[in-house]
Amino acid sequence: MAEFTPDKERIAATIDNYKRVKAQVAEAAIKAGRSENDVRLMCVTKTVEPAYINPVLDLGADLIGENRVQEYLAKREALHLDGVERHLIGHLQTNKVRQIVGEVDMIESVDSLKLATEIAKQSAKRDIVSDVLVEVNVGKEESKSGIYIDGLEELLYQISELENIRVRGLMTIPPICDENEVRQYFAVLRQAFADIRSKKIEHIDMQILSMGMSGDYEAAVLEGSNIVRVGSAIFGARKYF
Repeated sequence: MAEFTPDKERIAATIDNYKRVKAQVAEAAIKAGRSENDVRLMCVTKTVEPAYINPVLDLGADLIGENRVQEYLAKREALHLDGVERHLIGHLQTNKVRQIVGEVDMIESVDSLKLATEIAKQSAKRDIVSDVLVEVNVGKEESKSGIYIDGLEELLYQISELENIRVRGLMTIPPICDENEVRQYFAVLRQAFADIRSKKIEHIDMQILSMGMSGDYEAAVLEGSNIVRVGSAIFGARKYF
C-alpha cells in the first residue's frame, strides 16, 4: 500500500475554512441576539483523514462528530483529542452499541426505545451514564432516521424510566429546501425543545439543540441551535473509497 502523503494545499484550505465558518457562526449568533459563545461548532470528520483533522484541532476546535463507529475507532489514536469532545452523530445500530458506549462523550442519534435501552444496558455494564440526544425527523422523510415529532414526548417519557442514560437535548437533519423553509423546520424543533424543557421530565435535561450543517448552519443558529455540525464546508467534499 502506498504511503499516505497529506496535501499541503488542502491543509491550508481546511485551516482557512475553519476560521471562516467559526467567524460566520459567531456572527449568526450575534445577529440572533445571542453571545458568540452560545453556539458550538462541531467539526464533522466523516471520511476525513487525521492529517487534515489535527490542524483544526491544534487551532482550538474542541468538538468533533463521527458518523460511523468503526471509522472513529480506527482513527482516534491518530487524532489530537486532548480536551476535545467527541460525538457519534450517525445512525447507530443496536449491535454496535457495545463498541461505542464509553468511547465517545455523546451519542446524538437515539431514535427509538430499543436503541436507548441497549445504550442503557451497555452503560450499566461499564458503570457509567451515557449522554445522548434524541434525533427528530422533522420532515417525516422515510429515507431518514429519527422519531417523528408527534411521537417525541412519548419516547422521552419512556427513556426517562431507564437508568444509565441521560437525554441532553434534541438533534435533527431537516429536508433539503430553501432558507425560509428550513428555518420553519428548525423553528418547529426549537418550540418542541422549549415545551419539553418546561415539563422538567426526570433524566431529561434539555440543554442541547443540535441543528444545522454545512448548507444551513447560519439559519439554524438564527433559530436557536447551540451546536452546528459542519463537515464539507471545513474539510471539503467528502471522498468515498
